[in-house]
Amino acid sequence: MGTSQLHGLVVAVTGGAAGIGREIAAAAQAAGARVAIGDRDLDQATTTAADLGIRGYPLDVTDEASYRGFLDAVAADLGPIDVLVNNAGVMWVGPFDDEPEAATAAMFDVNVIGVIRGVRLVAPEMAARGRGHIVTIASAAAKLSPPGESTYAATKHAVLGYLTGVREELRGSGVQISAILPGVVDTELAVGTATGAAKLLTPQQVARTVVDVIAAPRFVTTVPGYIGPLVAVTGLLPQALRDAVLRRAVPDQVAATGSGRSAYQRRTFG
Repeated sequence: MGTSQLHGLVVAVTGGAAGIGREIAAAAQAAGARVAIGDRDLDQATTTAADLGIRGYPLDVTDEASYRGFLDAVAADLGPIDVLVNNAGVMWVGPFDDEPEAATAAMFDVNVIGVIRGVRLVAPEMAARGRGHIVTIASAAAKLSPPGESTYAATKHAVLGYLTGVREELRGSGVQISAILPGVVDTELAVGTATGAAKLLTPQQVARTVVDVIAAPRFVTTVPGYIGPLVAVTGLLPQALRDAVLRRAVPDQVAATGSGRSAYQRRTFG
């Protein structure tokens, strides 16, 4: 299959005003999809929608009424949602014992409960139609746990575990479940962090992967692709050797985090 498989599909992207979400929306629209974005920054969502020629709506994934209102508005304006892209996410970085409780709560509210809420709201209707696709932007931190990102990694492990169970529950329904696990991406969320042994990804690279996965569904896709085999192979090693390999490959974000990150964390977590 090619990306022409997206032609005419209604694709809704959460956290779509900027960063990875914006590029997913742009790539899906270029592939022929009818695209809507939702974001809690309505001004930026409106600007992005105007720039791309798509629809923009207010959305707070931590609020059930807001999420339901977003989905209802998209369906009313564009038709039933064929693909939901769970992209909204937040990340606090620093020593585990410095992490504010508000940041811990926000990461679970957005990264985990926000995803669960989206799946719960769209999957039953998709199953009733016998088709649909839910794509979730998780993280390589769903398989790895960089120092300095312990809670963030916990949220992404939780998301992958949740999607694994839901995927089995939906088997035979026609609803596809996909998880995208990128490494460090050049966005505001990752500003001031290190990439470890991997190269810094662009949002466009992740977006191209999402479009490919919508066209040809598969469950778990790592970006870059070698992360999956790396995790699988290191999982077979004795603990001491496994630690040595992962310390060379996985960044220590406690040591790496720079001052440029403080503005994002203040604005996001207060």
